[in-house]
This record gives sequence, C-alpha cells and structure tokens, in this order.
Amino acid sequence: MNTFVCISSYYKGYDFMDECKKLGIKVILITSENLKEKNWPWHAIDEVYYMPETEPFTWNLDHLVQGFQYLMKNNKIDSVVALDDFDVEKAAMIRETFRIPGMGQTTHRYFRDKLAMRQMAKDSGINIPAFTAIFNDEILHEFTQNHPAPWVLKPRSEASASGIKKIHSTEQLWEIVNNLGEERYKFLLETFKPGDVFHVDSLVYKKEIVFTSCSQYLNTPMEVSHEGGVFRTKTLGTYSDEYKALEKINSQVLEKFGLVNGATHTEFIRGKEDGKYYFLETSSRVGGAHIPDMVEASTGINIWREWAKIENALINNEPYKIAEPTGFYAGLIISLAKDLHPDLQDFTTEELVKTLPIDYHVGLVYKSGEKERLNELLENAAKIIVEKHLSIMPPKDKPTT
Repeated sequence: MNTFVCISSYYKGYDFMDECKKLGIKVILITSENLKEKNWPWHAIDEVYYMPETEPFTWNLDHLVQGFQYLMKNNKIDSVVALDDFDVEKAAMIRETFRIPGMGQTTHRYFRDKLAMRQMAKDSGINIPAFTAIFNDEILHEFTQNHPAPWVLKPRSEASASGIKKIHSTEQLWEIVNNLGEERYKFLLETFKPGDVFHVDSLVYKKEIVFTSCSQYLNTPMEVSHEGGVFRTKTLGTYSDEYKALEKINSQVLEKFGLVNGATHTEFIRGKEDGKYYFLETSSRVGGAHIPDMVEASTGINIWREWAKIENALINNEPYKIAEPTGFYAGLIISLAKDLHPDLQDFTTEELVKTLPIDYHVGLVYKSGEKERLNELLENAAKIIVEKHLSIMPPKDKPTT
C-alpha cells in the first residue's frame, strides 16, 4: 500500500484525500491544531497529527521535521502533498530533508515567492508588470522615478490578495516601507496595471499539461478584499481568442518555471492600455475560493481527484489519462452574508448546479451551454445578493477558520 502525507494548514483537500482512499492509498494528514473540529474526510484518513500555529498558517519547521522523523520510523512515505499555498514551503523542506521525490526547495520558490517568480518570468522573456525588490533605498527611488504611481506593495509569500496594498504617492510608499522595519525584505513593489484579470487552472503530468481551464474574474480577489462586495468569476470558451492567448502564455510559464507534476493555478492580466497579457503569479496547488467547483461544472473534471490520480500513477509507474472535458460555460459567485445560513430560494434556476455550504456566505455555481445566459445569471445573482444578503464586514461571531 502506498502512503501519502498531506500537509495542510487550511481546511481543504477533501476530494483529494477521498480519491486517495478509493485508490487504496494510506493517507496521513498533518494539519493545524485549530482545525481539529473541521469536517475532514475522516473515512479516508488513516492517521492525523496536529501542529500548533506560531502565527496564522505558520508552524515551527524544526518541530515539523522532528515529528516527520517519527513518522518515517514506521511508514514508507511515497509522496508528500501540500494542499494549500501556505504549505508548499513545508512540503518542499520535508522532501529535501528526507529525500522524498517531488518539488524541492529551489523550484518551490518559483511557485511561492512572488519576487522569485517575477525574476524568473523576466529572465524567461514572459510579459510582466514592472517590479522591484525593496531591499535598497536607491534602487527603490529609481524605480518610483521611472514608473509613476500607482503601485502595489505585495508580500512575497502570502496567498491570493492577502496583505496587498495599493499605493498612490511616494510619500505614502516611504511611510509604509519605513514602518515595515525588519519585515521589509518580505515585500516587493509592482506597477499597478489596470485591466482584465484571468486565471488558468491546469494539471501537469511528466511536464505535459494534460488539462487546462481558463477563466476571467469579474470581481478580482484583490478588489473584494479591499473594497468589499461580491466575488465572481466565469470560464471562457475554449475557442475564444482570450482562451488561446492564455493557454499559450500559461504553457510558457509552467515550462520555464519547471513544474513537473501536479495542479497549478496561475493568474494573468490583460493590460487596458495595450491589450497584452501579463503574468501576475502562479502556484503549485489547486485554486482556492471554490474555483475547482466551477471548473468541474464547466468541464466535468474534478481537479482535486485528478491530482490524486496523477500522484498515484507516478508512484506506481503507471500511465495516466484524463477524461475528455465537457464544454459548458460556468460561473462562481461568493459573497459575505448577514445570516449564518442565507435563504437561497431566490437563486434557484435549472442552471444552478451547486450551492456552497459556507457559514455567513452566499456561494453559488452556475453552468449553461450559452455564454450570454451565464452572464445574465451572474448579473441577476449579484443584484439579489446586494439587495437582500450582502454584509460588507464579517459578523463578530463569524468563525475565524
């Protein structure tokens, strides 16, 4: 029996572990102590170990290595899988320390460190917004002179839109940078490039991209995290010019960055001024914010389950083949809500394929054979949410995890 260790400091990966169980794989879960009560797929988990958090999503890595050494005494570990962005570094360190196959600490930086990934993209001739590290005052000053505001200050290792600040003047920038103190090296500065933001969700097997889904944010995670409102994204038609352009640049990114196997979520922007596509960031994991639910509605492909099948095929040295995707248009809409369990009757149509059971949220997945109909559904749903359900700030008693 093969043994997989799943590392997750966030509650996710249910379908991955459930599929491992179906494949006859022993699953060991390492997660945060504060996630003990979550609805993990206990039927699929053979052993579970808990790590205390030193900061949100952060563990003592020395203790993790020591604990993993204990696991190795009685288990032949075949694969170590990071289920969330925050765990990519942990998994890479474990693989390097115990010589377990998979992505190591050098390659993981291109999928975790936003500065490393920008430098790699620049060196590879991939379009990116102008950026700079902020280690040196003189270099930072020159950057602000050559690239006018606004800018975005981004944490190098946070997930999604966490910690991103939009900056409108040099005075504001220097105040923020100076206040960072010893944390300054953990950030980068990038020109703010207005435009349409897209995401590409892929599966890779032995360096070959075996599945791709391209989508467009209607309200980006950054917009929602900074301004509130309703998060929306929709899939693109596979024959559209947008899809073809995104598929091409996504292929360039994954090839140059060295992803060999697994799932990836990559974001791009189409500049409003020049219409060119620019790389924003990538990751070696399944997309968050329930994007996999939308992808499955569109294509019939469950990214989590296929990732488990890829890992299993690699360990057993077996061929892997994915089913032919379906071609529906699908859309996802998520919003904070005033009620713990909002009444969703107003959203019911034949195209509503899934509601997401998230406390104090409205979460909906639609699919349709017609692009115009999907757009209409997302617009109507957003209006209903704003009129009846929308909560700008989380309720005080909303769970924190």
